[in-house]
Amino acid sequence: MSTQQVAPLSEAAQTRKAVSNILKGSAGNLVEWFDLYVYTVFAAYFQSHFFNSSDDLQAGLEAMAVFSTSFLMRPIGSWFFGRYADRKGRKAALTLSVTMMSAGSFAIALLPTQDVIGLWALILLVFIRVVQGFSVGGEYGTSATYMSEAATAKRRGFFSSFQYVTLIGGQMLALLVLVILQNTMGKEDLTAWGWRIPFAIGGVAALVVLWLRRSMEETLSADQLRAAHVKVEGEAQPGTMKLLFTKHWKPLLICIGITLGGTVAFYTYTNFILKFMNDTSGIAKTDTSVINFWALFIFMLLQPVYGLISDKIGRKPLLIWFGVTGVLFTWPLLSTLSGTKDPFMAFLLMLGGLLMVGGYTSINALVKAELFPASIRALGVGLGYAIANSLFGGTVPLIGAALQKAGQVDMFFTYVTAAIFISLLVYIFALKNKKATHLDAEQGSAFAAKGSASHEADEDKKDLANA
Repeated sequence: MSTQQVAPLSEAAQTRKAVSNILKGSAGNLVEWFDLYVYTVFAAYFQSHFFNSSDDLQAGLEAMAVFSTSFLMRPIGSWFFGRYADRKGRKAALTLSVTMMSAGSFAIALLPTQDVIGLWALILLVFIRVVQGFSVGGEYGTSATYMSEAATAKRRGFFSSFQYVTLIGGQMLALLVLVILQNTMGKEDLTAWGWRIPFAIGGVAALVVLWLRRSMEETLSADQLRAAHVKVEGEAQPGTMKLLFTKHWKPLLICIGITLGGTVAFYTYTNFILKFMNDTSGIAKTDTSVINFWALFIFMLLQPVYGLISDKIGRKPLLIWFGVTGVLFTWPLLSTLSGTKDPFMAFLLMLGGLLMVGGYTSINALVKAELFPASIRALGVGLGYAIANSLFGGTVPLIGAALQKAGQVDMFFTYVTAAIFISLLVYIFALKNKKATHLDAEQGSAFAAKGSASHEADEDKKDLANA
């Protein structure tokens, strides 16, 4: 009885397959981050319905505090979904994540205000945001893992960059909805009920993505999925904290270090900067919405460009670009922004910050995915990101708002600069450029000549076998 062998796909066929899977995987990422960012983008319009303070700055601070609570659940979400993805498959985890986010968005769209149910309005809002934080905690690590594994070897930087294309796209769409509603509705209507519209849009979009993800291909093989459920005496099972902390704790620490400065800078220049320009620079809300939209649009388009560059020169140079420019220019850039009232100058300053951050955002997911073998990748990437993101990135709006209120914005500039400097040290001393990685060992080398096998790749294969 003969055994038929499946012919390997041509390079063109591999590319078509990668494009299809990346689009389906990234569509969910787009919706998840749209749903997440809609909260901060529309906070100024709905905060009076859930917070009692008559002081706009104080109400904004309380709204940002609720935003930050969603980050508390990210490590737990990353643990749950990372384990789920490493044991049940990436597709199953991504489908569950977008389902939860959809439910949360519909819930906020229909949530009664404090005038109707009193304190319960705030309690329910916090609960929904916690659930959404749990969902997003799982989306990042699993999505980063899936897109890195679905990419072709020579274009991993390019394909993986679409995680942040869609992540930024989610925020950009939230801003676009805000601009449209600001220009089609009166401020009173937008404050009274119009703020519910974007949450309803996010819920419907998530249902569409749920349908699309049914046809995604699983990147874990059937053998890998079966191995995840086979218990071997004395060995930690795939997708478990025991395996992560006993054999892969060093990559986990590196993952946290890679993320720390990047997540602080990202949330500063894409999220908190909207409130910063409103309250510190004194630029009108309608102008800051337009500024953010066009700056983020350019930033989004640049992600694949940075990714392609990394496929040529390696990942480390781009990270060092972000680290060095972030340390040198964060203070003067934000300080200048705080004193300008010119919308065009504010746009240029924001774009300058985003050009620095692009060295991190475009490839950080891939760099983290390359640190771990398939058996622990989703958990390692997700948990490492979530720990740093919860402690540092998610608290940026809260810290920034608190220092704004105290009149100490200079301290905020110092905080952002220091965070970037810590990560710069990690990029310089903990990473090697074009080093053979676990993804190279599993799916082909990104940089080595075709057919060559480096010693480091062989070592990675041994690690895979042990894991």
